[in-house]
Amino acid sequence: MSQHEQALAVTVQVIVRADAPALLSIDECQRILAAAVSAGGAPAGSSITLTLSDDAELAALNAEHMGKEGPTAVLSFPLWPPSAFPPHPGQDPAVREAVDAFPRPPGEPLDLGDVVVSVERAIDQAEGGAGGQTGDVRWSPNDELRLLIAHGGLHVCGWDHVEREEEAAMRALEQQLLGLDAASLG
Repeated sequence: MSQHEQALAVTVQVIVRADAPALLSIDECQRILAAAVSAGGAPAGSSITLTLSDDAELAALNAEHMGKEGPTAVLSFPLWPPSAFPPHPGQDPAVREAVDAFPRPPGEPLDLGDVVVSVERAIDQAEGGAGGQTGDVRWSPNDELRLLIAHGGLHVCGWDHVEREEEAAMRALEQQLLGLDAASLG
């Protein structure tokens, strides 16, 4: 199965909070997240939820789950450890604990987890010159939201950007997924 066919086999539920500005269509959000988790190694037949929200909700989630004050642009809540996905360049070997390969009841989709994005933060970062992969790009809020959705999906699949080699691999994959060159993303 090609990567494109596998992305089509991932179900993405999109929840749009009342206070979240509409930047992208639901279909586009679904395509981006499905492509990201497929590229991250999620099996066909998986499902994931994307919530488009605002700074207030992300600040509350950031405090509750990360112990940090203030809003953040994107948070990922994976239901599987990184070792459930294929290894990737730069990944810390310590996260490769032994896990059975995606057990699930017959015919049931595998729930990968959730990605929550502050559309408000995406707009502020993009318009304020604090967007892109390096946090210093002024570009379209739509492009920033696309990047955040792809970024969150890769996090669900065990990708991270703490180590330099893994960060470079993650950024390259995001560029490929979004069809942008490195200069566009910062």
